[in-house]
Amino acid sequence: MKAVVCTRYGAPEVLQIREMPKPSPTDNEVLVRIRATAVTASDVFVRGLQLPWRYRIPMRLAIGLTRPRRAIIGLVLAGDIESVGKHVQRFERGDRVYGVTGLRLGAYAEFTCMKEIDSVHGCLAPMAANLSYEAATVVAYGGLLALQYLERGDIERGSRVLIYGASGTCGTIAVQIAKHWGAEVTAVCGTAHLELVKSLGADSVIDYTKQDSFDPATRFDFILDAVGKAKTSRLKDACKQALAASGKYVSIDDGALKLDSGRLVALKALIEAGLVKPVIDRCYPLEKIVEAHHYVGEGHKTGGVAITV
Repeated sequence: MKAVVCTRYGAPEVLQIREMPKPSPTDNEVLVRIRATAVTASDVFVRGLQLPWRYRIPMRLAIGLTRPRRAIIGLVLAGDIESVGKHVQRFERGDRVYGVTGLRLGAYAEFTCMKEIDSVHGCLAPMAANLSYEAATVVAYGGLLALQYLERGDIERGSRVLIYGASGTCGTIAVQIAKHWGAEVTAVCGTAHLELVKSLGADSVIDYTKQDSFDPATRFDFILDAVGKAKTSRLKDACKQALAASGKYVSIDDGALKLDSGRLVALKALIEAGLVKPVIDRCYPLEKIVEAHHYVGEGHKTGGVAITV
């Protein structure tokens, strides 16, 4: 099978396309024919290990000292069940599925094996019937992030919610879910993405390049930092000052992504009901994976970047 391998940590050029053995599922696994994967911020970190020093040793211990322990990297996939192990109960051959591979990695390939039970090595669920494989990869990553952290906000109808980084993979979905839950959503993004974010349902949109403070009377019940702690601005610093006394401020860097197929199922229902629509910035063929990594590494994508396998 065709696959992308990471021979060492470094620039996108360390990624190479090679022919690799096709895996075979164990009795408790399914074999997935991958139709699409994605280049996420997490993939960029895994490939380049571009993390603060305090995180690098734990990351190397988790995924490999000098290069990823698993040569085929990639965290997100969408595809079809090719075959199932004899003990598998949740899936059948031909099912359209999507998910996250976790520490198992392996999504940058034509095939991979996954267990049907959630763990740090992956979660898998049926994908929405009205989604392309490429769009499903955006939901698998951004949707899981959005649900995990929005659920911490105890959002109810009328809650005042601010989403910082509303044009990213997580942010674009978070805006839509928060609106569906009845929140009054203020979205923060850059100049080029204002109209897109408005179209997702945000009640008001703020350009972080032109505004660096809030009216003293402004208060939010919940603030989601959907870009992570590494990205800063004066407006982001001002967000915490605009938090209500009983409000919550959460960052997507507050803990690891939880691999939960139940949340994937919930997202499937929202998408099939037309309540959430994933945003795809660009699609690349697998052969242009290096170019895709360069693009995502620039940090200016809108929504997700998908790879057709």
